[in-house]
Amino acid sequence: MVKGGLTTRGPRNLLRQIREAMAGGGPAQDRLDMVVRTIAQSMVAEVCSIYLRRASGELELFATQGLNPEAVHNTRLRPGEGLVGEVARLAQPISLSDAPSHPSFSYRPETGEDPFHAFLGAPLLRGGRAIGVLVVQNRAARRYDEEEVEDIQTIAMVLAETVASGELLAQDELRDVEVAPHRPERLKGQKFAEGLAYGVVVQHEAPLAPEQLLSDDPAAEERRLAEALSTLKAGIDAMLEGGQSKLGGTSFEVLETYRMFADDRGWNRSLEEAVRSGLTAEAAVDRVRNEHRARFAKARDPYIRERLHDFEDLANRLLRVLAGDNPGQRDLPDDAILVARNLGPADLLEYPRHKLRGLLLEEGSAASHAAIVARALQIPCVGRLQGLRDRLSEGDQVIVDGETGEAYLRPRPDMLAAVQTRMAVREQRRAEFDLLRDTPAVTRDGTRITVLTNAGLAVDLENLDATGAEGIGLFRTEFQFMVSDELPRLDAQTALYKLVLDAAGDRPVTFRTLDIGGDKVLPYLDNEREENPALGRRAIRLGLDRPALLRMQVRALLAAAAGRELRVMFPMIATVDEFRAARELVDVECDWARRRGRPLPSLLRVGAMIECPSLLWHLDALLPLTDFVSIGTNDLLQYMFAADRTNPLVSDRYDPLSPPALRALAEIQQKCADSATPVSVCGELAGRPLEAFALITLGYTRLSAPAGGVGPVKRMILSVDLPAARRGMAVLLGSSAGSVRGEIESLARKLNVIV
Repeated sequence: MVKGGLTTRGPRNLLRQIREAMAGGGPAQDRLDMVVRTIAQSMVAEVCSIYLRRASGELELFATQGLNPEAVHNTRLRPGEGLVGEVARLAQPISLSDAPSHPSFSYRPETGEDPFHAFLGAPLLRGGRAIGVLVVQNRAARRYDEEEVEDIQTIAMVLAETVASGELLAQDELRDVEVAPHRPERLKGQKFAEGLAYGVVVQHEAPLAPEQLLSDDPAAEERRLAEALSTLKAGIDAMLEGGQSKLGGTSFEVLETYRMFADDRGWNRSLEEAVRSGLTAEAAVDRVRNEHRARFAKARDPYIRERLHDFEDLANRLLRVLAGDNPGQRDLPDDAILVARNLGPADLLEYPRHKLRGLLLEEGSAASHAAIVARALQIPCVGRLQGLRDRLSEGDQVIVDGETGEAYLRPRPDMLAAVQTRMAVREQRRAEFDLLRDTPAVTRDGTRITVLTNAGLAVDLENLDATGAEGIGLFRTEFQFMVSDELPRLDAQTALYKLVLDAAGDRPVTFRTLDIGGDKVLPYLDNEREENPALGRRAIRLGLDRPALLRMQVRALLAAAAGRELRVMFPMIATVDEFRAARELVDVECDWARRRGRPLPSLLRVGAMIECPSLLWHLDALLPLTDFVSIGTNDLLQYMFAADRTNPLVSDRYDPLSPPALRALAEIQQKCADSATPVSVCGELAGRPLEAFALITLGYTRLSAPAGGVGPVKRMILSVDLPAARRGMAVLLGSSAGSVRGEIESLARKLNVIV
């Protein structure tokens, strides 16, 4: 049995020869031919061939030593065809002692490969995708050993990088070779923040690429790798010991998982073997990362696919350690479209707003932190785009369509022109909304509607003047906590609340106390694992269980509002007793301030958010105790329909414009009117013209909308004849249909309401 491989010559010697062949002058085909001759000779193989993937998906024979030279650029294999196609499909090596007997073998007579039995193929991986295949063959039926398989993977990794970089082939020769995705694609996801944007891709935590592939001193590279691994593990240990995550909200448990993977023997051994084969430490990390990416991406098990992201993050961190990078703000292009798997609110705020045009996410939900911040910043955002990052390269052109929930990758000129026309129309509408900024929101019959805005960050405050909102109907105080690495101190909370009140001037501001827990996890708080956190210890439940946390926040609010009106409300009140207990804490803090001679607000109003359906049958007991109430439609409807709003499988299953939801909202409004309790709606429904139209026909006169919804909602209000609309809505409330959205749209058209 013939024994080949690089044991007699050494892998580093072969890599050096390949590098010399690539550096040589002459036509690209001559250099490719030199490369396959060198590999065949060094591996004692009678055949060595390189196949590259065309944009059509076909694998074309680009160079060969041992097969018929006439087959070069003539033999093309369809996706998945033959053993070469199988190597590309699996994105991992295939080693066979008798290739013709394998069921995937495809005989191509023009190649003259009849006499060859042994087959070893390795994918040329770039970004986890096979852009080609490297094959060696022998006449004898022999089995290639592990060392030879390792050697050909190392060679394939080097070839992939040199092909993609243009070092081996000129760019005009690569025009139809798919070294990276370059065909136009349309991906359907979910709209998280409305708007249209066009720009170039900037990857969040973009994978670092090695600048040098081959090492001159393998022993030194082994030492660099060992030191970098040690530094990486020490950094994770430090974060574990500190109990805080610097990974954008990653939990303590995930850090422990990172530590386990950093210690993984298989991962460490693969890195060490890649360095010994002649790669630099950076190239070794990149090669192992590509292998993991290709392997895990094929898995259907979501847990296994999740592990890919852990290894990806570790690889990026290790590359940054090797580069000595200190991650800071990146220099973005002026038309950046940020692409990420997911983001925490702090991650998004680290980017310069004036350069960020749009946001695309593989995961997340419309109620996720990143989506809420994107809406606050009026950045178009589309999420739940499966496989997004594997389909894009840094610098690709992309369209974010936050109106339809779609992303257009590398759009065709006609698609780009159509979107630019739509963007111009949106800009014209925005100009129309600007003209309405100072116009009171009064219906055609003279009914005054108060339109407020939602906020939660200091950057939101400029929207007050920009939109003409009449105040802040919901200030989400938890955002300050979510974007902080540690619990905000009393003075920091007081400063933010004072800033908000100063910016509002004489316009009302309603502060919601901490609504954390559930999907809003603060890594610096000790949180017990819950089976169902959305129904667990969150919002006011957490505040009452940890009264010191709630009292500190109330103390900060009282101090910030000294001498002026303070409106504060408690989230997720489920029982009257919970509201009483929360209000007692406010009274305790007022007494504490009085005893110390601290100034208090000139007027204190305390309210409750109606988000739990249990309150619908106890409003007669709750309303007399409150100064006002506000309806959080996001949570109220998810609990009413038992449908997790962050779960894309069920979040769109139930329509808020359904008779059950509308009847519940009508009943709340009527009970508030009967008891003379001021009521507002501050959920997402209040920011959508059609849904807001339904709300005002039910009798609501205070709406708090996201900044981008203020103008459209005000324009809708100005076009409404309310008595006629209410008559039409009364009929729809008695419907037995699952949704009356279509009927409400018809009613709006009939009455010439602009929705």
